Amino acid sequence: MAAVSVAAEWQLLYNRYYRKPEIYSMQWQRMDLSRHRVAAAPFGGPIAVIRDDSKIVQLFSESARRKLHIFNSAGVPLSSAVWDRPGGRLVGLSWTDDQTLVAVVQDGTVYRYNILAELVEPQISMGKDCFEQNVVECVFWSNGLVCLTEAYQIFCIADFKNPVPCKLADPGLEEYPLCVAVIEPQHNMSGNVEVLLGVNDSVLVVEEDGVQQLGAGIGPLQKMAVSRDGKLLASFTHDGRLLVISTDFSKIIFEYNCESALPPEQLAWCGLDSVLLYWDEMLLMIGSTLPAALLYDALDHFDKRSAKADENLRLIRSSLPEAVEACIDAAGHEFDISRQRTLLRAASYGQAFCSHIQRDRFQEMCKMLRVLNAVRNHEIGIPLSIQQYKLLTAPVLIGRLINAHTHLVALRISEYLGLNQEVVIMHWACTKITASLAINDASLLEILLDKLKLCKGISYAAVAAHADSIGRRKLAAMLVDYEPHSSKQVPLLLSIGEEDTALVKATESGDTDLVYLVLFHIWQKKPPLEFFGMIQARPLARDLFITFARCYKHEFLKDFFLSTGQLQDVAFLLWKESWELGKNPMASKGSPLHGPRIKLIEKAQNLFAETKEHTFESKAAEEHAKLLRCQHDLEVSTKQAIFVDSSISDTIRTCIVLGNHRAALKVKNDFKVPEKRWYWLKVFALATIRDWDALEKFSKEKRPPIGYKPFVEACIDADERAEALKYIPKLTDPRERAESFARIGMAKEAADAASQSKDGELLGRLGLTFAPNATATSILDTLRDRLSFQGVS
Repeated sequence: MAAVSVAAEWQLLYNRYYRKPEIYSMQWQRMDLSRHRVAAAPFGGPIAVIRDDSKIVQLFSESARRKLHIFNSAGVPLSSAVWDRPGGRLVGLSWTDDQTLVAVVQDGTVYRYNILAELVEPQISMGKDCFEQNVVECVFWSNGLVCLTEAYQIFCIADFKNPVPCKLADPGLEEYPLCVAVIEPQHNMSGNVEVLLGVNDSVLVVEEDGVQQLGAGIGPLQKMAVSRDGKLLASFTHDGRLLVISTDFSKIIFEYNCESALPPEQLAWCGLDSVLLYWDEMLLMIGSTLPAALLYDALDHFDKRSAKADENLRLIRSSLPEAVEACIDAAGHEFDISRQRTLLRAASYGQAFCSHIQRDRFQEMCKMLRVLNAVRNHEIGIPLSIQQYKLLTAPVLIGRLINAHTHLVALRISEYLGLNQEVVIMHWACTKITASLAINDASLLEILLDKLKLCKGISYAAVAAHADSIGRRKLAAMLVDYEPHSSKQVPLLLSIGEEDTALVKATESGDTDLVYLVLFHIWQKKPPLEFFGMIQARPLARDLFITFARCYKHEFLKDFFLSTGQLQDVAFLLWKESWELGKNPMASKGSPLHGPRIKLIEKAQNLFAETKEHTFESKAAEEHAKLLRCQHDLEVSTKQAIFVDSSISDTIRTCIVLGNHRAALKVKNDFKVPEKRWYWLKVFALATIRDWDALEKFSKEKRPPIGYKPFVEACIDADERAEALKYIPKLTDPRERAESFARIGMAKEAADAASQSKDGELLGRLGLTFAPNATATSILDTLRDRLSFQGVS
């Protein structure tokens, strides 16, 4: 009897067997769909219902105010909201792929709702032109829509993720088209939306940049529907034929005479290989294979302990693997759980007699059916077919479950399939916080932690951010303390005003970027003294601040050092600023910048003087300021910008070169330049300007403390032999005299001086010097030989 009842459900339509099982007995009460606009989401999604304001209907006990109701596929109420949206009559209602409900009103305003009937901001306008023309009809697809207006113009939103409306090309219509369909942008080579308009006996294809006519003579078409993959167009002609043609109108795939010239109320694709036509009282559109049927019967005989079970198995021995596969597939397509179980038992029974079969298929089917049966329950109300489940994928299904706040089922499915449970628990936690305004923070924290700890690595910071976003800042602070990742924890602490804790966590992490993030945040929000106090006790934060401020914020850093009593550090900063100021070319030449620079150094000197440990720095700063003043005065008096920032020696040398001997002597006395250095500087400065008379006069003022060798070297370096001869005889060391004579090419005099030194090595060096001069070489060799003989004897 069971076999008879199952077979009786199948009906032959055209050349295929179909059945129409009742999946749910709808739970809504007194819901007359003929009085309402209805939008059912694909893949067993929710159903949106709102009273149709284009019809005159009799109100019973319901309120005169219209309501938007959302049910699951079993008619169980999910949510509702009062419909009070301005903009005129509701023209279109549909669901997007991510289960957002889209409602279009007459003035072209687009409202969006989530599954909880909450308005999704912002609302979208189709534009001024659309507003002025009034929308007459809408055509939706998975994630976009087109609107037709009273002026026969077409406006489009290609993707709700980037809802930018645009106007398509003017189709040039004089009357409203007979039917409209859309080819989605992802199915076109151009990537643009194509709108198909049934006009007269052809179809107009309208795009953003043009209009073309296709399928001439094929119409007039009363209804059109494009397949989900955009390749096929199903159409109902004026003479009652169903045509399935390619969307480029190159060939007719299928033609069927429906024996009715009255167009159907609805024409739609069922999957990719079936077309449904619906009239008011008629629906127009598999039999099992023999081996699978025999295997099914074999199980029945086996349960009855009948020997006919073996007979059936022998009959299908060669086709047993195919029979097992067919039973597994049939179980997947079955909605009735008892029949699923029976078919799977038949497959399992057949597997016991098969050596070559993929046993993973059976386990995979069992897994899928457990998931499908769980979500098909009328309380969940998602009646997915197995093909839809495979297309949708488990993660997307779990996302839809949590959006409908069925977290427990989503969690159990995630756990069963080995998927990451974090997304489910996170969504549950955020939902729980929003819905638990009456629960105090401590109690709610305990509830949340009990679930959050189930998932390792979960982002407590994200949950805390949600708590903060709805005004529960204390709860957010309590939650963020459990976040193990400082990079997530610290920014949130800053956003909720917990700067002290954020600074502690950032410094404990050792992440300098994170510390800088906190520092800059506090720096902008807090008064300077409060900021200084916060970082002073934390060495890492303090050192990072000093490093940054030393490069970019000197004034702020000086305030910090002053607040902490670090006077010497302020002094060093002032000194550095003086050098930076000195790099400005306008700081010399007697400019106004020179005075501030000297004052900076004097301030540094005074600060150094406050501490006993920096006596040297204080004296150096004092001398530096004194030298700069002197150099500044010299630049003013000489009108030459060549003194500032040179050394004391260079200043003296420059004065002598300029002939300002009095100024040079004053610098020497003011800075207590030693006599030896003074003589060296003046000798070479006079030689530089070739003032040989002044040099000779200087050599006679008193016996030079540096001797006469610098005078000789200065003259030789200037290639003045005659001037050098004035000073060589005055050299007391015969070696120095010999080397000096040799440098000016006087071999005999060099030999005489060398002989007095009795230095054989010196004679050898001089011999090499005068190698080209045979006479000089002979004299030097004779002297060296004599010296060597004397040394031996």
